[in-house]
Parts: sequence; structure tokens; C-alpha cells
Amino acid sequence: MPQITVDYSAELDDAFDRSGFAGSLHPLIAETVTTKIAACKTRFRRVEETVVADAPSGDAIVHIDIALLPGRTPEIRAQLTESVLELLAAHIRPAEGLALHLSAETRDLDPSYRKI
Repeated sequence: MPQITVDYSAELDDAFDRSGFAGSLHPLIAETVTTKIAACKTRFRRVEETVVADAPSGDAIVHIDIALLPGRTPEIRAQLTESVLELLAAHIRPAEGLALHLSAETRDLDPSYRKI
């Protein structure tokens, strides 16, 4: 815990500093939700094809899902989500001709979550 998944459009391969983002993301999460950096786990999933609304092409998506053990207030989760979006914007260079759609969600893990 926290379990972090970042889905991003393939067109952003060269524009998205994923390693730098994760390196900055983990301390931000640890401080905001009072956990250890060592507990943060991020996986990046490159998405080959995305469609946004009725745009024929030229749009790119990044969505971050942060799953935490229950116990954080809605305000803390919202604060974390806002901070993560600000951090994300700092690690993506605008790609020419691409409209960026950035989103994030901070949610509780299901009670069935286990790790070993």
C-alpha cells in the first residue's frame, strides 16, 4: 500500500518523465497520507489506443489511480488527488499537436485486499 497505477497514451512515451514522476510521487503520497515511501508501488501501463470524445486523433490521456488502505478522510484524498495532478503536469512536456487529458482518483482499497 499505496497501490498506484498510471495509464498513459503511447504517444506520450517521449514526453512523459515516468521515472522522475514516480520519484517525486512517492514522497508526496507518503507525506500526505502518513505512510512510508517504501510502501509506495507504482506501475505504468502504456495504452496503445485511446479515444477522447469525438476527437479523430491528437488527444492523449494520463489517468492515475491511487488505492489506499481505508481511513483517510475525503478531504485528504481530494488534497492528494489535486497535488498529484499538479505534479503530473510538471513531468509531461506538451507534445505538439496533442491535447492532454490528465485525471486522477484516490480511493480506498477493497476490504479483500491482501499482500504478502
